[in-house]
Parts: sequence; C-alpha cells; structure tokens
Amino acid sequence: MATTIQVILQQDLKNLGKSGELVRVRPGYARNYLIPRSLAMPATVHNVKQLEHEQRISADKAAKARAEATGAAGKIAGVTVTIERKVGEENRLFGSVTTKDVVAALKEMGIEIDRKRVELTAPIRAAGTFEATAKLLGDVIATFKVEVVAKK
Repeated sequence: MATTIQVILQQDLKNLGKSGELVRVRPGYARNYLIPRSLAMPATVHNVKQLEHEQRISADKAAKARAEATGAAGKIAGVTVTIERKVGEENRLFGSVTTKDVVAALKEMGIEIDRKRVELTAPIRAAGTFEATAKLLGDVIATFKVEVVAKK
C-alpha cells in the first residue's frame, strides 16, 4: 500500500499548504478528513490539468490587471489637481480637503479612481500644494500634486 498520495488543496490549510497546491499526505488523512470535508480533491490527471489551466488563466488576469494599473499610474503621475476652497486668515481653510474631494477633481479631469486608493500624507487644512499618492495595485503607486487655491 502507498505510504503517501497526492491531493490538490481547495482551501488554505495551516501546516499543509495553500489553496491550489499539490501536496503529499497519508492516504487515511486524505480519505477520512481532507476529501470528505472538501478541503482537498484527489490529484488525478484530469484534476491536475484543470488546476494548471486555472493557474494559467489567473496569471493572465493578473498580468492584464497589472498592465491596466501601470497605464493608469502613467496617466496620474505628474498630474496637478486644483481645488478651490474658501480661505480665512493665514490661508487656513474652512474645513479640510478630503480624498473624496481629490477623487471628484480627478474625475473632472477624466481620471476615474476609487476613493480608498488615494492617500494624503496629512489632512489638508490650508491653501498650498501637497503630495498625494494613489495605490493602484500592490506595488503600482502613482504620486501626484494637490493644489488648494483660494476661491475668489
């Protein structure tokens, strides 16, 4: 009788592996625990080919998403967003400029981005020029300027 068999994990399991990995386990562990609980499936030729196909598809999707994020970062990088606000004494704003305001200004310029992806280094409470970053995808980050000017 075989001392180990191969199974394909369908969920991440601590001390065993991540979802989609091909691992070797004892036959009883696979037959009595992993397979009945749908934590793994037997590593047949058909299942292994299907797994490889799904991995290729997900790799293609990830590459496409990365290319789109890089293109969007190229559009955003170096852009200066101008926002008009009422200003009081010493160039202090009545309120503050938030990421929602920055995203709205970007949308007027034809650049659509999710509000949660925009980060300001500090709350903008005065007129002037400030740095902002847009984290588009993992390590794809675009830096742009936010200029707050007095409303006339």
